[in-house]
Amino acid sequence: MGEGLSGLRAVLFDLDGVVVDTAKYHYQAWKRIAEEENIYFDEEINERLKGVSRMDSLNILMERRTREYTEKQLEQLADRKNGYYVAFLNQMAAGDILPGVMAFLSELKHCGIKTAICSASKNTDTILERLNISPLFDTVVSGLDVARSKPDPQVFHIAAQRLGVPAEQCLVIEDSAAGIEAAALAGMKSIGIGRKDRLGQAGSVIASTEELCLALTRRLF
Repeated sequence: MGEGLSGLRAVLFDLDGVVVDTAKYHYQAWKRIAEEENIYFDEEINERLKGVSRMDSLNILMERRTREYTEKQLEQLADRKNGYYVAFLNQMAAGDILPGVMAFLSELKHCGIKTAICSASKNTDTILERLNISPLFDTVVSGLDVARSKPDPQVFHIAAQRLGVPAEQCLVIEDSAAGIEAAALAGMKSIGIGRKDRLGQAGSVIASTEELCLALTRRLF
């Protein structure tokens, strides 16, 4: 086993849009709900939904509502959205693993650096098992394990505790502003994947997962 980078002992990955390309399925499911409810929805609004829980996402969608909803109706909408999303997940295949991720995970394993999934999704285990990539991570923290969604740092705190690694030796990989903020609140360094104007708080921002490599992490540790 190789030696890890000085200071870096664990890499914590978001799931949707970082390890697997499920972000498109979330978008399609929310778009369908918006169309059915006559609520305006576009890519900009969708960006705000990344990294947050289902109910928090629904609350953002409801900012453009054209009528009032009871709590029960909101819960039913959230359940309907999840039903659409899970149906889309049945289409998933190995090709939905984002480019560069498997090679990066292999590099980390070779260097003895621990890995974790930190996702707000309650479907995390389903996705990992469907793609047969659960064994690649030392621990998985999902929406079933946390009471507060990002930007609250709870999901990262739990992962670090399970891995036995202090926050300052963890690196977070995220594609959402909420996730990058959560990493900062957790006292962890981060790499953002996406637009620099949205992820500027990250220690480094890259355009694609294809750029993930140990050389990139050396700039932060």
